[in-house]
Amino acid sequence: MWFAFALLTFLAWGTADLFYKKASRPEDKYSHLKIVCAVGLVMGIHAIAYMIMNDLPFVPMDLIKYLPVSAMYILSMALGYMGLRYIELSISSPIQNSSGAVSAVLLLIFFGFDQLSALEYAGVAMLCLGVFWLSCIEKKNADAERLALGSQVEERYRKGFMAILFPIFYCIIDGLGSFADGIYLDQLELMSEDAALVAYELTFLICAVVAFIFIRIKKDNFNIFREKSALAAAVFETVGQYFYVFAMAQRSVAAAPIVASYCVLSVVWSRIFLKEKLSGKQYAAIAVVFGGILLCGIAEGLAG
Repeated sequence: MWFAFALLTFLAWGTADLFYKKASRPEDKYSHLKIVCAVGLVMGIHAIAYMIMNDLPFVPMDLIKYLPVSAMYILSMALGYMGLRYIELSISSPIQNSSGAVSAVLLLIFFGFDQLSALEYAGVAMLCLGVFWLSCIEKKNADAERLALGSQVEERYRKGFMAILFPIFYCIIDGLGSFADGIYLDQLELMSEDAALVAYELTFLICAVVAFIFIRIKKDNFNIFREKSALAAAVFETVGQYFYVFAMAQRSVAAAPIVASYCVLSVVWSRIFLKEKLSGKQYAAIAVVFGGILLCGIAEGLAG
């Protein structure tokens, strides 16, 4: 079932990314915090409902126990947002999207290279190659478009040493988060999937409350129910998080790269719903990613 869970996470987070693009407004300097509020609210509601429906007790110690994983995920997201102030998305994207490969490599190094079959290795390699290739194509297209328009990159976006550190830190910390999740849920089974899910979602709810208080202190007229795109993104983010913990609990090494490639789906959705044009090379890169997913699915079928 790990493949089905990973694929559902891939679909949910790829769709969430589409709504994140709509919710991120350059003219609103607090838009990223408003997204945090929306995600935290939806995740908090889901966590409480999930506990009630499954008769799960609230265990505050679980929040502390799972905090290293939650903190790495939330910190990587914060660094990703901060980095966009200093470096263009088209430059940071290839680095950030490599986090799935980082977590897979770490899990293989620490827990043995015999965890994957030859077919799974081929699938994971195709996933990593396709994601990185697509990101590089997007960077090249963005550079060409900027050149055609005769626009210059703002000084704060120029590639300096400090600027490039943000996506590098994102990649490492997010990869470490997935690596830690693999340890917690799969390799050492330190927590159950239910406990991890509830702990992460309640931690995100706490972050949302802090973000909301900060926005109100800044006297921003914020009504979360007007943030329709952010709320839609939050719903898909929460759905993906639900399936993610079960995928990581069952087959973390193979699931992590599949989940990390969700950015490819957001490109497909942008073509369909936002009418963005794709080149032949982009279609080829997308095909490589889906080919990798197909190989992982075949491998699971043969193993079953």
